[in-house]
Amino acid sequence: MTATPIRLLLVDDDPLVRAGLALMIGGAEGIEIVGEAADGAAAELLVQRTRPDVVLMDIRMPTVDGLTATERLRARADAPQVVVLTTFHADEQVLRALRAGAAGFVLKDTPPAEIVNAVRRVAAGDPVLSPAVTRQLMRHAAGSAADARQARARDRLTVLNDREREVAVAVGRGLANARIAAELFMSVPTVKTHVSRILAKLGLGNRVQIALLAYDAGLLENDVENDTEDGH
Repeated sequence: MTATPIRLLLVDDDPLVRAGLALMIGGAEGIEIVGEAADGAAAELLVQRTRPDVVLMDIRMPTVDGLTATERLRARADAPQVVVLTTFHADEQVLRALRAGAAGFVLKDTPPAEIVNAVRRVAAGDPVLSPAVTRQLMRHAAGSAADARQARARDRLTVLNDREREVAVAVGRGLANARIAAELFMSVPTVKTHVSRILAKLGLGNRVQIALLAYDAGLLENDVENDTEDGH
């Protein structure tokens, strides 16, 4: 039986960029491009009509930018995964998109095979953040309104029990479920259950948001530098 293809929507105000992405990704096995949009407003309409699994979203666009569109799409009950397209490794808009629920981001000059891999990973529920980029973003987050953000983050985390906090820290370090299970002496299904409960208790949409909240709370300052890896 052939697996259902990943439904992908391309969003960028530059028609040449969209054409290039369509050419790069269109021939990839297991991915179907269901539409293209030139701004966030058009993207929202297309999401309603085409029901994509993943949206590849430019940030800087006229009318409705990618950040606003990401916030709106991720607030939907049937929210697609969003991968942000950017020309910068770490800036305030990328960080805001991740806080809004984007599953990660790729640079516009990323090799085609890596973009295809990113689409497949987020469709499977994995964040797309390399260790180096994660460290950059975490440092960027720490640099702005750190004290007030830390207080708010620690207050939010009080709803978690001790085991859930341990799992949240491990997720924040970028560890895959199998490694979390090994380090915390639990099964992989138990790790997945804890992650699901953390997301539900905190009202978050994905593991990236758990990582950002854990870092905001000051729980990762000694860990993220050495332990971050691509999370699954």
